Amino acid sequence: MSDSGKKCKCHVSSLVKKYLMALSGLVLAGFVLVHMIGNLQMFQDPEKINVYAHFLQHLPPAALWGFRGIMLLALVVHAWTGISLAVENRIARPEKYEVKATRVATLAAKTMPFTGVVLLAFIGLHLFHFTVKTFFLDYSAYKGELVEAVDTKLFNVLEYPVSAGTPYLDVYNMVVDGFSVTWVSVFYIVSMILIFVHLSHGCGSVFQSLGFRNEKWRSFLNKLALVYGLIVLLGFVAIPAGVLAGVIKNKPTDFSPRGREVAAQVAEAPAASSVNP
Repeated sequence: MSDSGKKCKCHVSSLVKKYLMALSGLVLAGFVLVHMIGNLQMFQDPEKINVYAHFLQHLPPAALWGFRGIMLLALVVHAWTGISLAVENRIARPEKYEVKATRVATLAAKTMPFTGVVLLAFIGLHLFHFTVKTFFLDYSAYKGELVEAVDTKLFNVLEYPVSAGTPYLDVYNMVVDGFSVTWVSVFYIVSMILIFVHLSHGCGSVFQSLGFRNEKWRSFLNKLALVYGLIVLLGFVAIPAGVLAGVIKNKPTDFSPRGREVAAQVAEAPAASSVNP
């Protein structure tokens, strides 16, 4: 039989998988941090998060879909290498060694496959909730056109004016309404805790996989990964927790049905209080 008749069995070594998992993890960790910083604009005036969302949604198609493609590729590679390495380790590890290793492994290390699977489910929910917009809200209530031009700065640095009559999305009130559903906010908060567990171990492992972590730097890099995970945890949890606590509330806007509804409720509130002092 000729060589051409033989089936090619392509095998990716465990070392290559570790490098791929580390590099894709770095890409995803960087995105998580930037995404968190953008979301924290919920603590400012509605126009801040609304303009930021408009900017992202109206990037040049090549940039927008190129970025989405890179993130999807990083997610697929990270999930595939993580699951593959976990299966390989499970098969190769003798039972006695497994018992011994479990005693010294950290909680984060032992739960990495579990947290990874749960986070994949969370990413799917999050995309349908606020990106694809097909979850449970009446998303048409948040769409409208700007009555007046908005001239603000992205992160108080980059000028980004939006002219009157531009189709616009009331992201601020959409997010507040989305997190006003208690079970949704609780699910997000639990998922953020799992992200913290995943990141606190994963970011430290990245340095080891890439050969940067030795005994001299191990403690420092582990603490750095822990601090990074805590920052991400607190940043993301602050928004649903703020909505549930009433710190982040619906605010009037004059371009979306939902924003005008909130404006009417605000206008009626003083009249109601004057009737019942």
